[in-house]
Amino acid sequence: MSDVADRETRPPRTFFGQPPMLASLFGVEMWERFSFYGMQGILLIYLYYSTAEGGLGIDQGVAAGIVGAYGGLVYLSTILGAWTADRVLGPERVLFYAAIIVMLGHIALALLPGLLGVGVGLVLIAVGSGGVKANATSLVGTLYAPGDDRRDAGFSLFYLGINLGALVGPLLTGLLQSTLGFHYGFGLAAVGMAIGLVQYVLTRSRLPDTARHVPSPLAPRERRIAVLAAVGLAVVILVLALTGMLRADRLVGIVIGVTAVSAVAYFTLLLTSRKVGPVERHRVLAFIPLFIASAAFWAIYQQQFTVLTIYSDTRLDRHLFGWEMPVSWVQSINPVFIIILSGVFTAIWTKLGPRQPSTPIKFAAGVGIVGIGFLLFLPMAGGGPGSAPLLGIVGILFVFTIAELLLSPVGLSVSTKLAPPAYRTQMVALFFLSVALGTALSGALADYYNADDEVAYFGILGAVAIGIGLLLLAVTPLVRRLMEGVR
Repeated sequence: MSDVADRETRPPRTFFGQPPMLASLFGVEMWERFSFYGMQGILLIYLYYSTAEGGLGIDQGVAAGIVGAYGGLVYLSTILGAWTADRVLGPERVLFYAAIIVMLGHIALALLPGLLGVGVGLVLIAVGSGGVKANATSLVGTLYAPGDDRRDAGFSLFYLGINLGALVGPLLTGLLQSTLGFHYGFGLAAVGMAIGLVQYVLTRSRLPDTARHVPSPLAPRERRIAVLAAVGLAVVILVLALTGMLRADRLVGIVIGVTAVSAVAYFTLLLTSRKVGPVERHRVLAFIPLFIASAAFWAIYQQQFTVLTIYSDTRLDRHLFGWEMPVSWVQSINPVFIIILSGVFTAIWTKLGPRQPSTPIKFAAGVGIVGIGFLLFLPMAGGGPGSAPLLGIVGILFVFTIAELLLSPVGLSVSTKLAPPAYRTQMVALFFLSVALGTALSGALADYYNADDEVAYFGILGAVAIGIGLLLLAVTPLVRRLMEGVR
């Protein structure tokens, strides 16, 4: 009897004070990010390195555009993943199938040669990652009751899992790339995703029933329309590819255009749907300035995978005690700071509780600070190859990290708090659309980067980001009123 009494009085198990199933979602996202960032750490140099160096020899500007377009497509694909979850399968099943698609994409990059492997692999990874990202985030939201002050702290902890994968992925794939070749690095990314998939299969049954609920299932007529639309889209893409319209140098512009149109369509849907009430409609309106600020933030931040990769390859002194570290290792600096500081931010938001700054203020600070980070490139401008000190990049990425923690996990959280119940997962996809737009813009902007014009490049973009942050700060009172009590 005493054992029974002990079990009844014992506090429920938690994951660092959070719901225990956060550990499962933490794990699958960590391994998916291991594979994603591990592959992305070597993707750009694979595209523009010469064939003698194991690359494809693509023009550097075009290669940066491809990376930006691919990154935008990843987040654009969250629309497909979110729509499938809300209308067909539910978020839990979409997450499972999407993880399988991601693994197949990495296998294609590892085994298929040249541009064939790049095309097949990147499309599969983009579609699969879109499904994983939107639905993993949505599932985290189902673990918390409305008004639970642990929510922002829980998303910060979830973000820690993302960055554990982002830390280790580029280190290991970069090491394999520099010693054995690019395809071994891509193969390791596939192994990482396979581990995450196995871990999720073993724990997925413990998620709440709401994880498998389809909020707004398709009617039979809608199902037929959806099938016809999918076939039509596939035919259009095939025709564009065969006629040469989908050239590599046009991809980033296409992704930017599609993303912008999709965002407008999504906001229109949410604001006009009969399933959205007046209070929910105000909250959707409040999300518009946050969406714009988020896109501006990611247009700067995601240049870690375009401009900063080129900068690390050509301008950065990567020598440590006579050894030159791989280019991709620079991309593991930011996750180190995330791992260190995410716990700090989690503790701060938990300690402050209802007294913490509102979401618009966090967003404004994040955009402004990332702009300051770009201005910190200016003291190093104008040097030759290998002239930029590694410590300088470390400092800039520290500033980037502070900005990221003020905006990214908070953006994931607020998208679930402002979401109309009928469109919960699709509201998360709308946040990822802002990431898609910013990421694609980062690829387009990279084409303007030139080592001879660094002062203008970093100065103008940094100043624009700071200006957007100040503008959002000015309209914060209006945004808070539209949020109808959501902080």
